[in-house]
Amino acid sequence: MNTYDTADHDEHPLLGRLIKLGLFLLAQGIAVMLVAFVALLVSFGTSWSATAEQASLLQPGDARSGTLLLKEDGAYTEAIRLGIDVDITVSGPTLRTRVTQAFRNPTKDWVEATYVYPLATNGAVDTMKMVVGDRVIVGDIKERQQARVIYEQARSAGQKAALTEQERPNIFTNSVANIGPGETVLVQIEYQEPVHQSGNEYSLRVPLVVAPRYNPAPIVQSVDFRNDGSGWGATSDPVPDRISPTVLDPAKNAPVNPTSITVHLKAGFALGEVKSHHHTVKTESPDNATRIVTLADGAVPADRDFELTWKPAAQKAPSVGLFREHVGDADYLLAFVTPPSAEQATQKPLPREVVFVIDNSGSMGGTSMVQAKASLLYALGRLQPADRFNVIRFDDTMDVLFPASVPADAAHVGEATSFVSALQARGGTEMVPAMRAALTDKLSDTSMVRQVVFLTDGAIGNEQQLFETITAMRGRSRVFMVGIGSAPNTHLMTRASELGRGAFTHIGSVEQVEERMRGLFAKLENPAVTGLSAKFSEATADVTPAIIPDVYRDEPLVLAARLDKLAGSLEIKGRVGDRPWSVTLPLQNAAEGKGLSKLWAKRKIGDAEVARTMREMTPEEADKAILALALDHQIVTRLTSLVAVDKTPSRPEGTPLKLSELPVNLPAGWDFEKIFGERPQQVPTQLRERHADARNQPAARRPTPAAPDAIRLPKTATSAELKMIAGLILIVLALILFVFNRRRPLLTDAA
Repeated sequence: MNTYDTADHDEHPLLGRLIKLGLFLLAQGIAVMLVAFVALLVSFGTSWSATAEQASLLQPGDARSGTLLLKEDGAYTEAIRLGIDVDITVSGPTLRTRVTQAFRNPTKDWVEATYVYPLATNGAVDTMKMVVGDRVIVGDIKERQQARVIYEQARSAGQKAALTEQERPNIFTNSVANIGPGETVLVQIEYQEPVHQSGNEYSLRVPLVVAPRYNPAPIVQSVDFRNDGSGWGATSDPVPDRISPTVLDPAKNAPVNPTSITVHLKAGFALGEVKSHHHTVKTESPDNATRIVTLADGAVPADRDFELTWKPAAQKAPSVGLFREHVGDADYLLAFVTPPSAEQATQKPLPREVVFVIDNSGSMGGTSMVQAKASLLYALGRLQPADRFNVIRFDDTMDVLFPASVPADAAHVGEATSFVSALQARGGTEMVPAMRAALTDKLSDTSMVRQVVFLTDGAIGNEQQLFETITAMRGRSRVFMVGIGSAPNTHLMTRASELGRGAFTHIGSVEQVEERMRGLFAKLENPAVTGLSAKFSEATADVTPAIIPDVYRDEPLVLAARLDKLAGSLEIKGRVGDRPWSVTLPLQNAAEGKGLSKLWAKRKIGDAEVARTMREMTPEEADKAILALALDHQIVTRLTSLVAVDKTPSRPEGTPLKLSELPVNLPAGWDFEKIFGERPQQVPTQLRERHADARNQPAARRPTPAAPDAIRLPKTATSAELKMIAGLILIVLALILFVFNRRRPLLTDAA
């Protein structure tokens, strides 16, 4: 009994001490582990907060203008951004435009970006620079295929490269290869263009968006037989390049491709009204002949053309302008002459047959249809009792209102007014059948002037078929094109009116309808200046256009010439109505001009394209002439391109390169559903695949540093990985310390 009690008394203190020691060590170990775990949480904290900020930013409802979000594996990520800056300097009769495109890659991938964009139809693109960091690489003009090979070789070698190609006379693409993660690459192009004049008004237009084009199906091929009598020929696709950049639905996407515009206007005479028709601007006036025009609201989405007009302070604009430039061993001349209007008293009313054609296809939906209908209703109200007329409407079907042209009496005009008022936009744009119907001359009354007034946005891909139709069927008709909407196809309008011996008028808003249509009817109702010729007294000259077209009321005759010497005079003759008219310009009075050699070459290239369309030159002859002019004068054409390559490889070997085709906005005023059908409830599978491959891209602001609140970027630049590793190391050390502290008291007690 005593022995048991003694043993029990000896063991209980030891057990109690062991329990207390164990609890103490356990609490110490738990404390150390908690500290280490907190350290690990802190290491995750920054990363999670950045991820949370990114997640909160990269949601469709939170994205700001200029950010495109691509959904991939359930998460939204940003894609290539594009910012555009346009700087224009007007020097008297010409203007020089510099377009800077900033491609910013916020992704973790190496990418190649491609952007389709419009340029002025008459612009001669001659310069391209690529800016990478502090390096500036100047592009070279090469034959198109050669430039493409150089670019693709650089792309494969991991070198940064840029390529500027002409897809259509007014549509270009810029491709930029090997843009690294987080990098920005600038591509600058420059072009020369003549200022447009109509009566007392001068103007410039900067197209900013490529509108979706309707391509006819089934494809009807054109056939060109050789002239050698062999019976062999070739067929050509009427839509040689089916340009279709992704168009964002404005109901689901913020506008992209923000654009800044600055115009340095040096008119060469005292200025009166300076007006921007489609953008709000602010204007500075350093002196009476100079204006600096900028966008009042900063960068704007590239979704409509920018149009600026200016008038002289005097009542009348100068009626004559003569400018020269010496390049190499030749002198280049640019002459503007506005013939006088025929006296109203001597004018006899001209009986006319006018065929109105109105485009009511899907692309005309929205404000374009309102403008077109208002324009046509105005035109119907201007018809005179002695006139005859007809109305044709078309989409992918066509209606001709009357079997043949009818007198413009109240009953017929009323019927036409009701017909036009009921039109709605729908369907495709089959323009060629409508042009054929309009040019079909059923009356064949040579005592009447026959005029076709064609109202459309020109959003088709088969322009060449339309040109060939006009050339083949124009007969005694004259074609007047009226461009409708915020982004009309000015190449189609200009070339169609040139081939149709008419004129082109653009109406970009409802407010312009009456003013622009009044100007058009001044041309329709008054005699043209015909039988024009130009003769140099001493110099040998290569003049463009080779065949001088008629000009209409208030329009200037614009001639460009290459001379062997600047001597003697230029005499221009013609007939104003039924009276002879002439003017002589002494060449020594010509003022210094800029870029005239480029403009001469660009117009000569246009002459070759027209001669090809009219079959005055074979395709081979036209191509040879175009290529020689383009290489001699270093300008981009369908046969030449600009390419720039950074010699230093930047993309690591073996790293994949993703292709990113940047999207464009829907032109302002267009109806998305009229073009593409009803909006899908979710993104189509094909589009999701393109998104996952980063083929639809967002925009950035202008190349200059953005304002602090311009773009919210997620704060992902942390050392999260290192902190996570440190946290794990602390946990391991805590476990080792716990085991060591536990074993030490046990060893002491055992001793």
